[in-house]
Amino acid sequence: MHGILILTSFLILSAMASICAADIPVEPLNIGHDPQFLFDNYVVDNHWAIRYKRQAVTRVFHQATKHASNPVMSHDAPSFCSIVYDEQAGLFRMYYQANIRATESLPDGLQETLPASAKGRKFQTYIAYAESKDGISWIRPDLGLFDWTKQRPNNIVIARAKTPLTETCGPYILEVPESARRGYRWLMLYRAKGRDPDDYNGIRIRGSQDGVHWDEAGDTRIAHLHSDHHNTVSYDSRRNEFVMYCRAKHIYRAFGEEMLDTGASRRVARMSSPKLWGDWLEDSQPQTILVPDEVDSERHFNFFYGMPTRHRYGIYWGFLEPFRMNDFIQTELAVSRDGFHFERFAGRQPIIPYGKAGAWDDEMIFASPQWLDVGDEWWMYYSGWDGPHGTPDRNGAIGLATIRKEGFVSMRGPSGGGVVCTRSLIWPGGDLIVNAAATGGILRVRVSDARRKPLDGFDYAACTEFSGDSVARTIRWRNRSLQDLKGQTIRLEFYLENADLFTFRASTE
Repeated sequence: MHGILILTSFLILSAMASICAADIPVEPLNIGHDPQFLFDNYVVDNHWAIRYKRQAVTRVFHQATKHASNPVMSHDAPSFCSIVYDEQAGLFRMYYQANIRATESLPDGLQETLPASAKGRKFQTYIAYAESKDGISWIRPDLGLFDWTKQRPNNIVIARAKTPLTETCGPYILEVPESARRGYRWLMLYRAKGRDPDDYNGIRIRGSQDGVHWDEAGDTRIAHLHSDHHNTVSYDSRRNEFVMYCRAKHIYRAFGEEMLDTGASRRVARMSSPKLWGDWLEDSQPQTILVPDEVDSERHFNFFYGMPTRHRYGIYWGFLEPFRMNDFIQTELAVSRDGFHFERFAGRQPIIPYGKAGAWDDEMIFASPQWLDVGDEWWMYYSGWDGPHGTPDRNGAIGLATIRKEGFVSMRGPSGGGVVCTRSLIWPGGDLIVNAAATGGILRVRVSDARRKPLDGFDYAACTEFSGDSVARTIRWRNRSLQDLKGQTIRLEFYLENADLFTFRASTE
């Protein structure tokens, strides 16, 4: 028995050590050619000010800017949108949750599914489609795919042809490997709900070849969960698994013969599966990974409505939705390297600020993490509401917000100068490209070895000084090229004086 206890303890400690080790990158880092973000200590080893007693290098969060044409789409009281750009067609494609009032444009008798006791539940939801050539002016095509609806234009694309009582909501276009697509060009994750004779409810996937006609015959339920918000699925190539962020309502608000309200269900949960198609609940159960903390409590945002999440550049970008029961909801950024431990930012600033009192987006904002690369900007779409969550007397619309490409977080050097030093990394070849704002300031880079000894020809004095603003500035030295260091272990030491560094990367050769 004593030996068993020792072995058990050893296995537990080994597992804990593996988890801790996974949080600390193995040096030297293989960074490849993706942009390297500086919001945590994964790439950054240290930072300091030259006048360190009075100044510091600081981490700065940057908010997005609302577009002057907002709202860009205000029909159907829309919410929970997913927007992609179709290069073949030259179109922006929008899939959104159309919230149709129960007394308008619905099949006869449909309003019977809305009990009087349902607070704020005066909408019937279906997934609808709109398209745009410029991402600003949107058209809702009259597709006529479901003849049971009275609404015009009839732009519903995801519903059940024979059972209009089944609602659809929370669309999300998936970014997954070709091998998981089953031959479809487009895949949509969504949720079905309502009274359905075939027990169709749950989180589902449906495929399409043209982005308009979606194959109901191949539609597959992947989780029988009552997760009623914007669920998302990403593929993590490092773990070789698909990851979903949802609500843990299977234990905190259970549904069956009766509903059991057993606790606060508005928490962020994670579940994963080695396969995209099929029943995820065979492999895992939703596990809570994020709950409100003391800062949220001080602000009375004691719930998380959800956290739609995107996995890109090896980072999980969570668009966390703190909720003040039962009115305000905003969207904040939470980031993670492993998909389990998320970091939030000081000040808890929303990605997109509320509109002024009386504006269309002055009470609730739900931003989609599926930003689009448009020139030097990231375009983000969001749904806003002009009334609190607890009332049906509100109207929704969709807006556009823009931010500098890769521009959520920067490291800022003070007026007296400061340094951001990377961990040791293997230079993959190519030039050093920085995304930096140094107008009126200075950015220089020194290249050193693993023990911070400057390499010949790569000191600050040999570096061409940058004092501009660019999302892709090439840094050069007088007589040396970083290409000469391909495969070598180096550190990059960024000198910042009144300058912001957002990302750096190695150019492709």
